Amino acid sequence: MIKISKTELDGVLLIEPDAFVDHRGHYVEIFNKGLYKEHGIDVEFIQDDISVSKRKVLRGIHGDDKTYKLVSCLYGEFYFVVVNCDSASESFGKWQSFVLSGSNRQQVLVPPKYGNAHLALTEKVIFHYKQTTYYNRESQFTYAWNDKRFNITWPLENPILSKRDGGDV
Repeated sequence: MIKISKTELDGVLLIEPDAFVDHRGHYVEIFNKGLYKEHGIDVEFIQDDISVSKRKVLRGIHGDDKTYKLVSCLYGEFYFVVVNCDSASESFGKWQSFVLSGSNRQQVLVPPKYGNAHLALTEKVIFHYKQTTYYNRESQFTYAWNDKRFNITWPLENPILSKRDGGDV
């Protein structure tokens, strides 16, 4: 079973897969096409990606006009932000944050025209996402993590950034 909840952002879903837990640890099925389809998530994922970050690394805000992403944390904990980046939408710039971790096993479904970013809160974070298109950097939009139009509240003032994400490196 899975529990699926609507969020404050239209089309963005919070997903909580069940886990089998015993004295050895836990087992989680992080995706089952049939089960997700039964719950209204009928998208065809074609690529899986993983990024590993150290504490204070902030990645994003990135997205595109075509891709759905199913985001989860395999290890550690990160602060995850989803932003409506559809300039034609009345709710352009509206954002919501989530804390995803290997412990809570929550996932977020991010639809097209939404950007996402994550900030590593623990010493090591393994960020996993499934996507419905093949990665194409040229088709992506990017916003600075501190873009004034969004006024995102981050739990850290000076994150470690790449040049693409608004940093010096």
